Amino acid sequence: MSNNPELYCNNNNNITPCLGHYDVVGRPTKLRGDLSGVRVAQVAAGGDCSLAVSEEGDLFGWGNSEYLQLASVTEATQVNVPRHLPFKVGRVKEAACGGTVCALLNEEGHVFVWGFGILGKGPKLMETVAPEMIPPSLFGFSDVNPEVRVARIRCGLGQFAAITNRGELFVWGKNVRGCLGIGRMEDQYFPWRVTVPGEVMDVACGVDHMVTLVKSFI
Repeated sequence: MSNNPELYCNNNNNITPCLGHYDVVGRPTKLRGDLSGVRVAQVAAGGDCSLAVSEEGDLFGWGNSEYLQLASVTEATQVNVPRHLPFKVGRVKEAACGGTVCALLNEEGHVFVWGFGILGKGPKLMETVAPEMIPPSLFGFSDVNPEVRVARIRCGLGQFAAITNRGELFVWGKNVRGCLGIGRMEDQYFPWRVTVPGEVMDVACGVDHMVTLVKSFI
């Protein structure tokens, strides 16, 4: 991104095409396609696809789509220029993408997931083209706590993490080498709250590990 919020890309275009061709590009190059003239607020890059959120709350995607990441706009397995993803999810605040999964957070604090893998709604939902909303109750929302909502969303290779506006951390997905931090080695099919000694400020997800920034209660 630049001072004027436009998006630039440099990569191996055979892996994550974004410039309309499949040559290797060794310097940042301005993206075109549906992002032409769009002011970008946030970007995310995963294993082989990328997402961008505009200042107006629209979502754009490009790259590989073998796992349905971009199947809402094409049946092709590669999208070599940014495309607008016309999801009916309200105004998008944040997006994240992993190896085979994607997620977005709208301005209402609702989390939506799509792609292929453990998506957070149980073992019966393992793939979807259209974003599926995870019930807010799984993040602590209730009649007793109506103010609770998700404030941040992250993806690793096959795992997700969400932080609520109360500084609580929820995780789900592939629990490779115990990366979810839930105290056991099994995969987690629904969001699970991780107990930490403080307020969670941020979280980053890797291939088989996670790192959390916590503000201590003490």
